[in-house]
This record gives sequence, structure tokens and C-alpha cells, in this order.
Amino acid sequence: MKSNWLKPSGIIIIIVALLMTTILSNLRWHGEDWKTTLGSDARGYYATLPATFIYGDLNYGFFEEIELKKYFNSNQMFDYRSIQEGGVTNKFYCGTAIAEAPFFLLGHLWSHASDKDTDGYSWYYMIFISLSGVFYLMLGLIYTNKLLDFYDIKEWHKVIVLVVTVFGTNLFYYAIVEVGTSHIFSFAFVAMFVYFSKLFFTSDKAKYSIILAALLGMIVLIRPINGMIIFSLPFMAGSWEAFSRSTLNLLKRPFNFLLALLLFFGVVSIQLFIYKISVGSFFIYSYTDEGFDFLHPHFIDILFSYKKGLFLYTPMYLLAFVGLWYLWNKSKYMMITWLLFFVMITYILSSWWSWYYGGSFSSRVYVEYLPLFAILIGVALRDMKRRAIYISVISILLVICQIQTYQYRYYDIHWSDMTKDKYWNVFLRIDRLM
Repeated sequence: MKSNWLKPSGIIIIIVALLMTTILSNLRWHGEDWKTTLGSDARGYYATLPATFIYGDLNYGFFEEIELKKYFNSNQMFDYRSIQEGGVTNKFYCGTAIAEAPFFLLGHLWSHASDKDTDGYSWYYMIFISLSGVFYLMLGLIYTNKLLDFYDIKEWHKVIVLVVTVFGTNLFYYAIVEVGTSHIFSFAFVAMFVYFSKLFFTSDKAKYSIILAALLGMIVLIRPINGMIIFSLPFMAGSWEAFSRSTLNLLKRPFNFLLALLLFFGVVSIQLFIYKISVGSFFIYSYTDEGFDFLHPHFIDILFSYKKGLFLYTPMYLLAFVGLWYLWNKSKYMMITWLLFFVMITYILSSWWSWYYGGSFSSRVYVEYLPLFAILIGVALRDMKRRAIYISVISILLVICQIQTYQYRYYDIHWSDMTKDKYWNVFLRIDRLM
């Protein structure tokens, strides 16, 4: 059997990884650029690692000396500390730090073996953390590629889907520019989750429920709201019959079901123990006064607004919806369950107090769900008769996305204050940045 790596889709994943590493090296590894690897939220996600392995201080007493003095950068600065009754803890959850841990430890070893400071923030730490983005991008693409096989997507169509997923959306930006935020890690674990959920429903093997429990625990640990991915399971089942059959079979295996639950809660409890150590309580809300307003969602704004509209800044997400027509023709159940999942996550995500999620390119909170959009694009390519037209539109939107990514990278598209006038004033104008 031909190795998957020798097939066009496998080769394109390798090419993407090499290209992204090259771009990353030019972007981050020269002069003082490495110091900008972690900015704003990313500093908080990362801080758990030096706090645990170097300073032994989950109250982040090193913040003033390291963040405010030694590595201070006014453009990157962010106070991620959360003040609680029992002390100080990190506002952000520890899942991203766990995903980054192997790369942090490599940076720590290289720093020990060289003349660099072993303070958690020097050159080698940042180089390896930046590489973590490429690794998890590749991991996510591998499982997205494997997922597409379940839908009988041809090899060259999978190549198009993979290229579009990386370069036609904001995944590219969050893999190499704002790598320290949670999204690229969530993308990889969500890709694995939906792939193994497909295996679970097609094989009914209990071992896959155990894998799914561990993956879901990690997804929640990275970003709790992403636990919504569990509601994609009806779609991943492919039919109501498959969903109900597999669910009942799992419940008929109480040992496996209990083991899966224990594994899920065991993974999630890592965060609870961190809270216990840092502030003396297992259960706190580290985001303090930030929360959801479910009575006033910004459903239209999060998708279409000039401020941060998903479909405006990354229209490839909208083009993916063409695949729903072809799903409807083959399986009304799959079309309805996919659309219901999208409506549900959009309602919840748009109900967050800061529905535009601060500084971000497009609506960054959809990056993790790209494997589900990849399915739609693949189905459209599989079933469409006038495929050349669709591929042409894909090509145009990919170019538009890269131009807008470039504009955002160099602040022609503002990180949070875009308006209709500002948007059309700079629309596709790279001459302003030359």
C-alpha cells in the first residue's frame, strides 16, 4: 500500500510545514524579533510553564522582575494575573501550556547547554515555542486529511482543501504570528477529536470512547468553551441510527463508560489542582467580571461586521457553506446537524461580553472548528459538476485572505477598531505598505 506521505495530500502537508518554518524563521528568529513571539494573551497562556518548572511559583511573583523589567515591551505587555480571595493565579487555563510543554523543555535544555539565560523567556525558549505552532498545525492537518477519507474526497481535492484551510483562512496567522494564543493548539486537538469520533461511530469499538474522553479533556483544558465540540457528534455520526446505536452501545459497557468519564475529569482536574495550589480553592472563576450575555448575542456582528466579521475578513468560511447543498442532496440529517452545530456555537461565541475577542484577525474563535469547514469544502469539490468555477472562486478568496492577513500584520487593518469607511479605504491596498 502506498504510504500516505507519498500521496499528494501527504506531500502537501510536508511542504506546508517546511514553508511555514521558513516564514517563521524570517519573521521571528533574527535580531530582536524573537522577543515578540509572545504577545498579550499568549504571555498568560505560556506563563504557567516557567511558573511551574523554573520559579516554582504559581502565584507569579516573578511577574514584576521578568515581565515588567527584564523583557518589558509596551506593545506585548499584558497582565495575566487574576486576583482572588486566596491569592494570585493565572487568568488563563493551563491546556495551552501543557501543549507547549515539550517545546518549553527543549528550550530549557538548549538554554542550559548554551550561554543563554535559563529564565524561561530567553532566545531558545521563544524559538521552540514558535516551532510548536508549526508542529500543531501539521498535526491538525494530518488528522483533517485522514478525516476527509471518510467522505471519499479524492487526493487532489484533499490537496486543495488542505491548502485552503491553511492559506485561505486565519489559521495561517495563528500558526506563525500569534502562535502563543490557544487557537492553533485547539485546532489540532479538535481535528483529532472529530477524526476519532468518526472512528467511534463507524467501528463501535470501546477504545475510541477512551481516546475521545482524553481529547475532550484536553480541549476543555485549553479553552473550556471549546468543549462545545461535543455537540458535533450527531453530525460526525452521519445518521441518527448510527448516533443512537453507538451511544447505547457505550452505555451498555459501564466499565468503559466510567473509565472514559474518569479520564475526562482526570485531565480537567489538572486545572483544579493548580487553583488549589495557587489560591487554596479548587473552584474559582479566573475571568472575574468577564462573562456571557446570552440575552444579547451579537450573532450578525460576529459573522458580518466591519469590526471583526468572520465572513468579511475570511470569506472562505462562507464559501464552505456551498457544501451544505451537497450534504442536503446526500443526507438531510448531516446537513441539518452541521448547520445546527454552527448556529449553536455562533450564538454562544457571540454572547461573550467582548464578542469581537479583542485584538484578532477576523473572528479568531472559529479557527479551532476548521476541520468541520474542511469537510464542507471537500464535499463541494467531490460532488460539484462545475468544479472549475468553485476552484476559481477559492483561488480568488485565498489571495484576498493573504492580502488582508498582510494588511492586518502591518496594522492597515486595525486590530479592533475597524469601520465601514476604514475597511473600504484600505481594501486590498498593499501599495500603502510597500
